[in-house]
Amino acid sequence: MKKIIFIILSLFVTTFLNADVVKQNGEKDGYKVSLYTKNTPISGNNEFFVKLFQNDSKIEDAKVKIKVFMPEMPGMPYMDYKAKAKLINGEYKMMINFSMGGTWQYHLKFKTIDKEVHTIRGSINI
Repeated sequence: MKKIIFIILSLFVTTFLNADVVKQNGEKDGYKVSLYTKNTPISGNNEFFVKLFQNDSKIEDAKVKIKVFMPEMPGMPYMDYKAKAKLINGEYKMMINFSMGGTWQYHLKFKTIDKEVHTIRGSINI
């Protein structure tokens, strides 16, 4: 019985020690992009945030959207989720639903005032 409790506690602690928030930064066409969460992402609904900068000035007039997807695998269909961001307190906020754990690819798109659409690609582990 003690071994079972020890194993369960070990799994519990290991899971939460490895859990971390998402912080990904990149550059595209002279724009600095920051994609992050304030909590550890889980299966289900998650708040994601984006900040955009150009020449160290915050961009607050862009349209931002994201598509997250997991490719089809044997015994599992293709899955995706799309969300549009809203500007709230200087950061773009969006709700993303991950239907299961695993590695999700994303395409983060933002359209600037000059009507140019910029795309950042990456992945997130849930």
